[in-house]
Amino acid sequence: MADDKNDELRGRWLTTLLRARDTDECVYDPYKYADNLLARWSEPQRRYHTTAHLSAVLDHIDVLEEHADDPELVRLAAWFHDAVYLPERSTNEERSARLAERALVEAGLSERSVAEVARLVRLTVSHDPADGDLNGETLCDADLAILAAAPDAYAAYAAAVREEYAFVPDDAFREGRAAVLRQLLALPRLFRTPHGAKEWEGPARANLATEIDLLSP
Repeated sequence: MADDKNDELRGRWLTTLLRARDTDECVYDPYKYADNLLARWSEPQRRYHTTAHLSAVLDHIDVLEEHADDPELVRLAAWFHDAVYLPERSTNEERSARLAERALVEAGLSERSVAEVARLVRLTVSHDPADGDLNGETLCDADLAILAAAPDAYAAYAAAVREEYAFVPDDAFREGRAAVLRQLLALPRLFRTPHGAKEWEGPARANLATEIDLLSP
């Protein structure tokens, strides 16, 4: 089943890359990049930031694509946004963006397109796109859509995040996680796209409030 899912993702990668490329010149077989990225997304330290998360973000971009100026570049940013992921590090997004900058030049994208993908990857540090940044709004909403999942799926997500931070003692994790969730709830809006604002904002806020209650001593 995992191999079938990876084959599907490889196909999605090729479709996106061919649409996004500005030249037919490519240093390597395009599948080389997909295989490298899928290997990264399958690393053993991951519990939530896995190929399942990548697939879910891509699915959400499909829902939101009409909002984006450059949906294929948004999809490429999704592929790279957690390509480097070590839970104990704070440099994951920056290292992921640099990986995109190297790989996508080789893959045949223009300088402008590479810069846009890298910018979007870096934006996932804050998930706070500027007003009018339609690509950024699309990627951030797709990445945060898990917050609006059904309660059982949200609980599975929260449990997977805890597993990724298993090295953090319980009290410290509860305190840190609750602080992050409160910061999210304090935002005037979690989602920027019309679909996200309409369909995901309410359920996400309910899920966040429930998790904060569960994290309380």
